[in-house]
Amino acid sequence: MSDIYSLTFRDTVGATTLLAGFRSKVLLLVNTATKCGLAPQFEELEALYQRYKDQGLVVIGFPCDQFASQEPETNDTLVSVCKRDFGVTFLLSEKIMVNGPHTHPVFRYLKDHSNATLGKEIKWNFTKFLVARDGEKIRRFAPTTSPASLVGDIETLLAL
Repeated sequence: MSDIYSLTFRDTVGATTLLAGFRSKVLLLVNTATKCGLAPQFEELEALYQRYKDQGLVVIGFPCDQFASQEPETNDTLVSVCKRDFGVTFLLSEKIMVNGPHTHPVFRYLKDHSNATLGKEIKWNFTKFLVARDGEKIRRFAPTTSPASLVGDIETLLAL
């Protein structure tokens, strides 16, 4: 895989989405879980999306059930639960794996092309990756980092 834009993922209904369609956008990619104690971050992610989508921010949630079985929803119910419980309108993928032999290619790429102080593996739900418009500069943020605290980084990347 030559760059992030060569990758794809499937949405919750199985339709393939090409990351190439988001070329020149700022991407905020997050592994999510609806029953996680950090799930209120969905609302902050949605607020960022609403505030900056017209300037080029794309937020994509990648539901994952690898951490304490905190994503019990199915691909069929994910969108409605995220909308009802958290007001989410940004794009969601089908459920994926972010660690291990079945790591989704998007997360394999993100882990390989960002800095992590404590190793490459994803440690918990709501690990965030902010990808610059060029697709090359990728910053990783801890699960406990509030999405609202990314405003400065997002605005800097949107201005480039």
